[in-house]
Amino acid sequence: MKISKKIEQAAKEDRVWWSFEYFPPRTAQGLQNLLDRIERMRALGPEFIDITWNAGGRTSELTAELVKTCQKLIGIETCMHLTCTGMPKEKVDIALREAKQAGCRNVLALRGDPPVGKEWEPVENGFRYGVDLVRYIRAQYGDYFDISVAGYPQTQRLPPEEREREMQYLKEKVDAGANFIFTQMFYDVDMFVEWVKAARAAGITVPIVPGIMPIQTWNGFQKATTLAKITVPQAFLDELEPHKNNDEKVREVGTKLVADLCRRILAADIGIKGLHFYTMNLEKGCRLLLEELNLVPRIEVIKPLPWRQPTKQSLTPNRRTENIRPIFWANRTRSYLSRTENWDEYPNGRFGDSRSPAYGELDGYGVWIKQSKEDALRLWDTPTSVDEIRQLFAKFCKGELSALPWSDTAPSSETSVIAPQLAKLNELGFLTINSQPAVDGARSDDRIHGWGPANGYVYQKAYLEFFVSPELLDLLIPHIERDINITYYVINNRGDLRTNTHSDGPNAVTWGVFPGKEIIQPTIVEAISFMAWKDEAYELGRQWAKVYEPESPTRKLIDGLMDSYYLVNVVHNDYKKPEAIFEPFYKAGAEYAAKYGSSALQPLSSAEGANTNGHAN
Repeated sequence: MKISKKIEQAAKEDRVWWSFEYFPPRTAQGLQNLLDRIERMRALGPEFIDITWNAGGRTSELTAELVKTCQKLIGIETCMHLTCTGMPKEKVDIALREAKQAGCRNVLALRGDPPVGKEWEPVENGFRYGVDLVRYIRAQYGDYFDISVAGYPQTQRLPPEEREREMQYLKEKVDAGANFIFTQMFYDVDMFVEWVKAARAAGITVPIVPGIMPIQTWNGFQKATTLAKITVPQAFLDELEPHKNNDEKVREVGTKLVADLCRRILAADIGIKGLHFYTMNLEKGCRLLLEELNLVPRIEVIKPLPWRQPTKQSLTPNRRTENIRPIFWANRTRSYLSRTENWDEYPNGRFGDSRSPAYGELDGYGVWIKQSKEDALRLWDTPTSVDEIRQLFAKFCKGELSALPWSDTAPSSETSVIAPQLAKLNELGFLTINSQPAVDGARSDDRIHGWGPANGYVYQKAYLEFFVSPELLDLLIPHIERDINITYYVINNRGDLRTNTHSDGPNAVTWGVFPGKEIIQPTIVEAISFMAWKDEAYELGRQWAKVYEPESPTRKLIDGLMDSYYLVNVVHNDYKKPEAIFEPFYKAGAEYAAKYGSSALQPLSSAEGANTNGHAN
C-alpha cells in the first residue's frame, strides 16, 4: 500500500501514527539481529518503515535485500531510500525493478552527499539532483511508486534569499511528482512550525512528516546534532548536560524532552498527525518515547519462559530453533533477554558488540569525514612529511587541535588523563586514533570516567588503537608479546589479520557494576568488529587524502600511509596497572630512533608505500 494512502486514511480517522527508519548493519550477525528487531518492533505499531541507502557496494545491496525481506516476509510496508550518489541509470533501474518485484510501493528519492572536498559531480549516465531522480522514477513507473523527498527545517535559519531558494528547490521536487516529505531531525519546534508554514505559503500541499531522533546518550546526541549542523534549544542542553555521564538519566530526561517536542508538533495547527522516528537500529529509546506519549500501552508481557518464544517468523536462525535455556533465568524474565536483545542499550562508540544491529556508523549514511575542504585545510594544513603528520596527531591528543579525520570532536575529558603519554606515542610514530585509560573502580558519577546509573562503579582496561609503519610494528610486537597481559590485533588494508589472542570471543574492555543490575559491558574488542571497522578506518584516511589535489605531495603522503601502514589495537588486561600499556611502545620507539635515526622523519611517497610489505582518542 502506498504511504500517502496510509497517511490519508489516518487523517480520516483523526488518529496519530508513527513510523521507523533503519539502516543496513555492517556485519552479518548485525543484519540477522536487525531483522529480528524489526519483527519485534512491529508490535509497537509503526504504520511503515524505511531503509536507508548508501550508494555503491555491499550496503546498497543490503538495502535492497532488507526491503525485500521486510516487505515480503515480515509483512510490513517498507519505503526504500535511493540516492543519485554513484548510481547510473542502470543501477537505479535494477533497484526499482527489484523493489517492485518485492511489492514495495514507496521510494525516498535523494541526491546524497557529494564527496568530501568536491563539488557534486554525477556519475556517467546518472542524475545530478534529487529532482532529476524524482522525474525519472515518475517517467519510468508512472504512479506505481509513492515518491517521497527530503525537507530541511534548519534552512529556516538561513538568510532570506538562501531560505527562499531552498524552499523553491523543495517545491520543484514536489511539482516533479513527490507525494510527501520526510524532514531532517530537529529539536527546535518553533523553527519547524515556521518552516512548515513557509512551505504551505510556497504552495507545497503534500504531507510533511517530521523526523524525530530519540536521545539515547549524551555523546550520541552531541555527535548527531553536530554532524547534522542543527540548532539545539538551550533548554535541551540545560536539562541534559548535568547528567552527561549518566546514560540512563540522559535517556530518561531526553525521552521527556523529545516527547514534549512531539506533543507540541501534534498540537500545533499545521495539520500534522504523524511522526517518523530515526531509530539508529535501537529499540528501547523508541519504545520508551512511544510509552511516554501514551501511544503504546505500558504493559509488561508475562511469558511462560524467560525469553521471547521462537516463532516460525523469527528471522534469526539460532532463535528460530531455540527451545531450551538454563534454569538460572527462570525467575528473571528480562535478564537473558538483556544479554541477547538489548545488549546495545547503552551504545558506547564503535566498539560495541558486532552482533548489535546498531553496530557501525553513527549516522548510518556512509563513510565521510565531516569537515568541508576549507575546514580541513584550516585544521590540518598541508603536511608533506611523516613527522608533520605525527605532530598533527600529537597536537590533537594535547587538546591543541579540535578534530582529526577519525574523530569529529575534540578529545574527551578522559583523554586528558593520558594526554602526555599519547602525545609521546604519536611523536614516536604510533598514530593513535582511539584510546582509553585503565580505570579501577571509579564512581559512576565521576566527572571524567563516570557513566551509567547512580551509585555504581566503572572499570576499564587500557586500550590503544593506532596506525603504524611495518618497520616500527616489527619492533613493537616482540615487546608486546613479552607481557602476558597484553592482547593485540593487527590488520592491513587488504584485511590480513593476525593476533596473539587464543579466544574467539569478545574481550570486555569497559564494564560497570550498579545497584540492582547485572554487570553491564558496553564496550568490547573482538575480531569481527575490528575487521568491520578496518574498512571505515582506512576509508577515512583516503577521504582525508582527497581533500588535496591528486598529484600534490600531501595527497601522495597520506595515500602512501593508508597503503602501507597497519591498523593495530592493543588491550592491557590488567586494569590495576595504568602505565603498563605504554612501556612496549617507548622501548620500540627508542629502538626505531636508534636504528633509523633522522631518516624516520623523511617524507613517504605513495610509491614507497606501495612497495612496503604488507574514534576518538
